[in-house]
Amino acid sequence: MGNVGRDPKMRMADGTPIAEFSLATNERRRSRGADGTETEVELTEWHNIVMWGRAAEYAEKYIRKGSRLLLEGKIRTRTWEDHNAIKRSITEIYVDSFEFLPR
Repeated sequence: MGNVGRDPKMRMADGTPIAEFSLATNERRRSRGADGTETEVELTEWHNIVMWGRAAEYAEKYIRKGSRLLLEGKIRTRTWEDHNAIKRSITEIYVDSFEFLPR
């Protein structure tokens, strides 16, 4: 569950539409300082989201930066070698289902 960080970027793979965008999730934690006072800290984590097929078409039409979404999917990590022969990797969430949440 989180907020969309940017409008979906569309591409095609073997005739199948793919939408990619970022999603920010927030977590609040309580922390004690050296003087014993308690403060609340909010941590934000960014996730790379991938939608395929009809879900991607829907994303292109309706999902915008700032939308609140609840997503379910699979976590996938892929690796590749860039043009400088440096190994790179990225972790993405491949969406199985989603729904819009009220603001």
